[in-house]
Amino acid sequence: MIIAGLLIVAIGGYMISEIFGKKEPVVLESQDIKQLVHEYSIGNLKDQSASITSNQLIVNDSIFYDLPENEFFVSVAPFIEETHPCAIHSLTGCQGEMTDKEFNVYIDDMNGNVILDQALKSQSNGFIDLWLPRDKTYRITIEHEGKIAESEISTYQNDNTCITTMQLMEKKGV
Repeated sequence: MIIAGLLIVAIGGYMISEIFGKKEPVVLESQDIKQLVHEYSIGNLKDQSASITSNQLIVNDSIFYDLPENEFFVSVAPFIEETHPCAIHSLTGCQGEMTDKEFNVYIDDMNGNVILDQALKSQSNGFIDLWLPRDKTYRITIEHEGKIAESEISTYQNDNTCITTMQLMEKKGV
């Protein structure tokens, strides 16, 4: 039901933008836009292309949805051997190496406040999607089967939404 409603909104937005030639953002409630992003990310909406910047979900290069004001979308693809350069995540095109794997993900801010500490499974595209508070810098640690990757990521205007630089390496001292 939710998906059908979102598709109707998306098609309506597309038709309006085609008729009037404008590229005004379509406004959706925060939970609805997050659900729409998820549907693209897991491959439920196939006959369209979708990418996500720090501020907008862009569908077919013609429909623009504003993202929540206080939350930033970032997708991380941990890898061991293969990766690709990426800055703007393609929800319908990016493919990571480690599909359907479980990872321990730990994220804290620069003041040591824990934002996330749980096991998460990568999707069939090899990415782990995260919604984080905007305008902050974070430390992220990802572990999988004795290997670890650590990095800093940030959620400011124009920051990357696609993180493909977290190579899992053997833990030191193991």
